[in-house]
Amino acid sequence: MILVITPETIVQNETEIINHLFQEGLDLLHIRKPMINREEIINFLYGIDEEFYPQLVLHGYYDLGKDHHISRFHFREADRNGEVYTSYIGQNIISTSVHHIETFNDLGKEWEYAFISPVFPSISKKGYGEHSNVMKDIKHRSNQNVRLIALGGIDENNICKVFENGADGAALLGAIWENDQPLNTFRKCRQSVLSL
Repeated sequence: MILVITPETIVQNETEIINHLFQEGLDLLHIRKPMINREEIINFLYGIDEEFYPQLVLHGYYDLGKDHHISRFHFREADRNGEVYTSYIGQNIISTSVHHIETFNDLGKEWEYAFISPVFPSISKKGYGEHSNVMKDIKHRSNQNVRLIALGGIDENNICKVFENGADGAALLGAIWENDQPLNTFRKCRQSVLSL
């Protein structure tokens, strides 16, 4: 499973690129736009072909899910502590983020999957993840009820490593959006994974 996370702000031709990514076989798109307002999120959604709405995951503005037939929602670590997510269990598919394998192992089966990061030094946040042991720690996974999605610094050169180390999927951010050939990068990542 390959996921893409949007950049925090709107990028030129972003929804056009997103539609092409789905056409190329993207599994899920996480819409994480903390820097834009509700009206801008709505306009952003209108730029994405409706056929792909079942593959969209909202980070925030969760109520927009009803109006746009989106039933996938992502909750941060802080949201799990406040139990904001509990009203979304059942009819929806929920995911979350963790930074330690112990936290991942403690997640309940209400979670479809969890991002664990950073597995490699970040592409978009310079200096972040340079001393991370997350990749090595994945081998201590004991929770098989929740899919483990590797995040952080993943590109076409290292994506296979995350699957070889036991991840169920990979999330791309900087490799796509910090690149002047996002579709080519996605194709290369997908081909690498399909060849495993």
